[in-house]
Amino acid sequence: MNIEELVKIIDGKVMTPGVSLDREIKGGCGADLMSDVLASIQPDAVLLTGLCNPQVVRTAMMADVSAIVIVRGKTPPPATIKLAIDENIPIIQTPYGMFELCGRLFNHGLPSLEKTIPDGLCECE
Repeated sequence: MNIEELVKIIDGKVMTPGVSLDREIKGGCGADLMSDVLASIQPDAVLLTGLCNPQVVRTAMMADVSAIVIVRGKTPPPATIKLAIDENIPIIQTPYGMFELCGRLFNHGLPSLEKTIPDGLCECE
């Protein structure tokens, strides 16, 4: 699916005017820890997150993310929107929570693009 189709499925509002919505999305990833995103996401994914700061856009740039979806109706600050426009990364706001949104997208055929993190790389202790 492309980003324009994604926006319709999630009742989204595009927060980045002028940014292309034609890019293909091959799967998704939901996370609030940007270190998890960098360690596990694959290119061309949509990133679902509750974070709104500019670091989300920087992480998306490094991970070759197709689009960022901000969940729970949160509105990103102007600095985040400006950086996303400058980097041509769409930010989409949705009223749904992350759990429901992951289910909706999966039911529309979007697979997970999260890689398993090997033993020894988790610093959860």
